[in-house]
Amino acid sequence: MAAGTTLRGTGSARPAMARRRPWPALPGWTLVALLVSAIALAPIIALLLIAVTNAEGNAWPHLLSTVLPAAVMTTVWLMLGVGAVVLFVGTSSAWLVTMYDFPGRRVFEWLLVVPLAVPTYLSAFTYMELWDYSGWVQTALRALFGWQSAADYWFPQIRSLGGAIFVMAFALYPYVYLTARASFVQQSVCVLEASRMLGHSRGETFRRIALPLARPALAAGATLALMECLNDIGAVQFFGVNTLTVSVYATWLQRSNLGGAAQIACVMLVFVLFLLWLERWSRRQQRFHHTTKRYRNLQRTPLSGLAGLLAAASCALPILIGFGIPCIVLIDAALTHWEVGFTSEFWGYVFNTLTLSSAAAAIAVVVGIALTYARKMDERPLVHMATRLASVGYAVPGTVLAIGILVPLSALDNLVDGWARTLLGVSTGLILTGSAAAIIAAYVIRFLAVSQGAIESGFSKVSPNLDAAARTLGRTTTGTLREVHLPLLKPALGAAAVLVFVDSMKELPATLLLRPFNFDTLATHIYTLASFDLFEQGALPALTIVAVGCVPIFYLQRLLIANRTGEPERTVSASALSGRKATAP
Repeated sequence: MAAGTTLRGTGSARPAMARRRPWPALPGWTLVALLVSAIALAPIIALLLIAVTNAEGNAWPHLLSTVLPAAVMTTVWLMLGVGAVVLFVGTSSAWLVTMYDFPGRRVFEWLLVVPLAVPTYLSAFTYMELWDYSGWVQTALRALFGWQSAADYWFPQIRSLGGAIFVMAFALYPYVYLTARASFVQQSVCVLEASRMLGHSRGETFRRIALPLARPALAAGATLALMECLNDIGAVQFFGVNTLTVSVYATWLQRSNLGGAAQIACVMLVFVLFLLWLERWSRRQQRFHHTTKRYRNLQRTPLSGLAGLLAAASCALPILIGFGIPCIVLIDAALTHWEVGFTSEFWGYVFNTLTLSSAAAAIAVVVGIALTYARKMDERPLVHMATRLASVGYAVPGTVLAIGILVPLSALDNLVDGWARTLLGVSTGLILTGSAAAIIAAYVIRFLAVSQGAIESGFSKVSPNLDAAARTLGRTTTGTLREVHLPLLKPALGAAAVLVFVDSMKELPATLLLRPFNFDTLATHIYTLASFDLFEQGALPALTIVAVGCVPIFYLQRLLIANRTGEPERTVSASALSGRKATAP
């Protein structure tokens, strides 16, 4: 009877057990990936909650009637202007150095990227020094023509929307140049020659064949430039251009209205989502594949005489505007005010910058390895989506991210403080909020996409057979990563660390909003001096940022030149190494 009872009981339980579908056990790497993705998305979710549950009342009517219309229109005009210029300059210069041979082409091929080493706020400060009423140009004109005051002549105002478009476009065009050149050098020579055989001129071949094939790359580059444009706060603020980013900054810090700032930041997120959609839309049904593995070297068309000089001038002008002139102004100011540059405070700013950037680079590389390896080990859609969402922070402007990150950090601080009060009877206060840890967290979340891009590219070069061999020899997934993958990924990990380090070093909006009191980095120190019209004293820190920023720029360019289709490929491709080609999940 007992046995029968047990059997009946077991039989009656079977349908219930069949209906109950236990959650499948998640591997450790998958859990880490999901946790990291949740942390990376927490600021954006918190920002939306702040905007919806604004404790200071509904600010939307006031924002809609006063701040938002002008800020939105200014932002739109700025982005349209910058987008048009970066597309023209980046595409034309990439086509010239790829398809033609003219005096100085090899030098221009390298130098066309260097404006990326100059942050937009530094370029803006230098052009203000150059073009303002007391600057070099107007002073020389007054001395030359005998003018006594500004009423005696007309001169274009650098502190204007046009000035902001000019400066930011020539600082950001390398994003389009890099992606366009990568696309042009990968295009099949046979396709271009077939166009010529069908009677198309060189201009028609560019317009009807090369340009449509490069459209996805151009859209990706322009999207990145516009995101940097939307993120900028230093240049637009000093030019007096009231964009959405400036409105967020002023609403939060000057009007002490965090809820209103969060609501304006949500409008910025709409811009970001539109840019991401535009980039995806531009790549719709755009899939191009090489149908043969036989390639021939690209035969450039020689240009001599006036055509060669015009081509050289077309490439030299963007370099001069975006890099040459700012560096000349900075070097002159640094030599003039060198005695106020080498101070104990300067070395403190260098130490703070190196510490924050190094910590952010190390954490971003470790997190990037975890996310990429989890996606490699677990191909479920949930893991794929979560790891992609973790990189969305790169598309979020620094001002928006700074607001969003305060909420989870404050909640964590309050939780720790509550435990300390309960268990130890002491208050810990705010440990993370308003500390360097908040800045590092913002850097990691914002530049995680850069790290992931480089590490993914490195993983793609490792044969899956190595995994199978390691598992056959008894290695676990963690042991395979440690003993097989990491040694092979050293170049990609180094590139990821350098890229995150340099981007963190240049980041201004998030650092400006999250820094503790009496805590400055090189970027915030320059911003503070420029605010008090003492930019000359910040020339040495500015040159330090530019010099360090040149290192990864030349590294990327070397890889780009080396990765011509059909030629021996280096460790990682330049487009993937930048990690910026498609940051959207």
